[in-house]
Amino acid sequence: MLVVEDDPATRARLCDAIAGQPNMRLGAACDRVLPALHWLDSNQPDLLLTDLGLPDGSGIDVIKRCATRYPACNILVITMFGDEKNVLSSVEAGASGYILKDAEQLDVSRAMRELLAGGSPMSPVIARKVLNRARLSETSVAASETVVDGSRQVALTGRETEALNLIARGYTYEETARNLAISLSTVQTYVKSIYGKLAVNSRSQAVLEAHRQGLLQDDLFNKRK
Repeated sequence: MLVVEDDPATRARLCDAIAGQPNMRLGAACDRVLPALHWLDSNQPDLLLTDLGLPDGSGIDVIKRCATRYPACNILVITMFGDEKNVLSSVEAGASGYILKDAEQLDVSRAMRELLAGGSPMSPVIARKVLNRARLSETSVAASETVVDGSRQVALTGRETEALNLIARGYTYEETARNLAISLSTVQTYVKSIYGKLAVNSRSQAVLEAHRQGLLQDDLFNKRK
């Protein structure tokens, strides 16, 4: 696990939250962008917790590097910035969760568990911003009568499609591996390939793009197996 936070008290709180989980281990805690990028060059985290406003730059740069090198990594933003630009930039960069530091009863441990279980923890006000933007995007596409034809629609393999449908239903990578009777590393390979084909950087982006292109099962959003 990697923590990137410049405030000492908050950084200690995040590290303590990781230490308090039996199945989590802290790999590094950085207070700036540059040391975090250097650490990512030779280490693969399962979870990244990062702030956005850092002394030497933006945490979005850390998100981009992490999502590019390790697409299976779960990325959670914990920040004071709740404006639409930072939210959307973080999601586009690869973040799967976004929580405000000033949110009432902020439960970092719960957010981490939810993220690792395949969820996307978000403060209510953040979730609304994301949904509103998604609705606007869908309206824009409909208005322009954009049609996904053979030149734009990606071609996933059968196994990639199966893995994507399970992940979109909320299954973790481990659960997906068990359901498909394959190894976790194979699932991660599928995910990396799917991200590349869909030109996305996060699980939430992959699901939205796959849904837009009709790659998901019709009952996907109605039930989970």
